[in-house]
Amino acid sequence: MPIDAAKALAAEPRTGELTWTTKDVQLYHLGIGAGIPATDPDELRYTLESRLHVLPSFATVAGSGSPGVISGLSMPGIDVDLAKVLHGGQSLTLHRPIPAQGTATATGRIAAVYDKGKAAVLVMRTEVADADGPLWTNDAQIFVRGEGGWGGDRGPSTRLDPPTGEPDRTVERPIREDQALLYRLSGDWNPLHADPEFAKLAGFEKPILHGLCTYGMTLKAVVDTLLGGDVGRVRSYTTRFAGVVYPGETLRIRMWHTAESTRVAVSAVERDDAPVLADTVVEHS
Repeated sequence: MPIDAAKALAAEPRTGELTWTTKDVQLYHLGIGAGIPATDPDELRYTLESRLHVLPSFATVAGSGSPGVISGLSMPGIDVDLAKVLHGGQSLTLHRPIPAQGTATATGRIAAVYDKGKAAVLVMRTEVADADGPLWTNDAQIFVRGEGGWGGDRGPSTRLDPPTGEPDRTVERPIREDQALLYRLSGDWNPLHADPEFAKLAGFEKPILHGLCTYGMTLKAVVDTLLGGDVGRVRSYTTRFAGVVYPGETLRIRMWHTAESTRVAVSAVERDDAPVLADTVVEHS
């Protein structure tokens, strides 16, 4: 069996150093669509080093691209075909605001392995701290097609009841044709997002946008629209990747806002509002 759940769960955590600079933060922000309009003071907070603040979803690429997915596939007990892998969901907990540049220690381990019958789900947990203490905790849910069915724990359901009533805000965000090519420069080099032939092998008509790019675009929309542009108000951010996005499409982002959290649903406008992100919650102050 390509996935040895017991071996994966028993493996020693892996520890490594993460280092990032303001250039890394700026590149990430550009990769999720920041900087339009280029001279807008609200956008300069994402693109100009003298005003720079860090969108919390930068944690998913800090130092090494997409650590939850790529690192998870190289853990002991995990030997799977990359073409069968999809990023199923992402959870991020912020312990304090992320500095615009820094060095930290990342400790990663497989926290859970679930048997979904026709697929397996790996939960790769990465905990990051610097000299001043904990910074963030990332959980990446890695969906591996065709690797379930060994009779293991199915795991908890991540499905939430749909939000009720009309959304408080709805915004649309266009995705550039080169968005995936720009975003992958932050470190997620999976050819699924750039190589048409590899995308076809994986079952897609053409390269798809990184789920974590949509994840970042969505959080930026919530911060800019409902949180006054204050990235420090974000406490946690969870989503389930419900469908693909193709570069050139438009995201429709619906938000149901309360004092302590915002429910979000994201869909692809050009495909009759096909779901993209579901069960999405931003907890905030």
